[in-house]
Amino acid sequence: MSQPDQLIIFDTTLRDGEQSPGASMTKDEKVRIGKALEKLQVDVIEAGFPIASHGDFEAVSAVAKAVKDSTVCGLARALDKDIDRAGEALKEATSGRIHTFIATSPIHMQHKLRMNPDQVVEQAVHAVKRARNYTDNVEFSAEDAGRSEIDFLCRIFEAVINAGATTLNVPDTVGYAMPHQFGDLIHRMRERVPNADKAIFSVHCHNDLGLEVANSLSAVSNGARQVECTINGLGERAGNASLEEIVMAVRTLLLPDKVRHHTDRRLLQIGIQHYRISSATQQGHRRSKCLCP
Repeated sequence: MSQPDQLIIFDTTLRDGEQSPGASMTKDEKVRIGKALEKLQVDVIEAGFPIASHGDFEAVSAVAKAVKDSTVCGLARALDKDIDRAGEALKEATSGRIHTFIATSPIHMQHKLRMNPDQVVEQAVHAVKRARNYTDNVEFSAEDAGRSEIDFLCRIFEAVINAGATTLNVPDTVGYAMPHQFGDLIHRMRERVPNADKAIFSVHCHNDLGLEVANSLSAVSNGARQVECTINGLGERAGNASLEEIVMAVRTLLLPDKVRHHTDRRLLQIGIQHYRISSATQQGHRRSKCLCP
């Protein structure tokens, strides 16, 4: 799979965005926001983390049933129980994706997972193969990729592509990266992973140092073709890359007409739905937001 000419917008307002203080949502609110995101023509909607609770499972299932024109995604650790729960939650989706992840930085592998690199690769491959039993649309994330060693990232990405992963996500999990470094990381991995042409490279950046949009745009400039983002930049700690800022910057500066939100009418919808979603998540909006061309 070569990198597509279009940029895939992956919205995680319903999953990562919900981790903002005060932004928790009921099942009905998630369905309402999911439909608003579908109206925006968001390509992929990450609806939640089905293993986290019965309520989250029910919400992901409800969004999967309600949304028809966007892919609905469920998050899962690289564990059998997580993947099976995500697969069950997405069984009625018109288009479903399982997004599985495992940490790849030395500090996380040693102190959080207590696994060596060989074990991490083995578990990642197993997880992707198990997810393929439910869908052929499988995303793999290397948690804390921004602090991971590039040789190991190339190794694990090659292995999971061979196992069936179709999207490779490179998260700056702790908001630690600088734009020139992060863009160069994407460029070098696309050059070094032998089967890189068989998957789409994605990024998920956090705002701890105020660089989430800059890092995402640097990655797009270096060949990433999916950006994970949220309405209003909602997300844990300092937040995620803002969907509206990513779309406007890409449309204006990087890849004109290469996002699905390509007409003035659609851009107007970004403004309308932004205000609705900000209200539904009980989060205010900045009046300086770039909501129209």
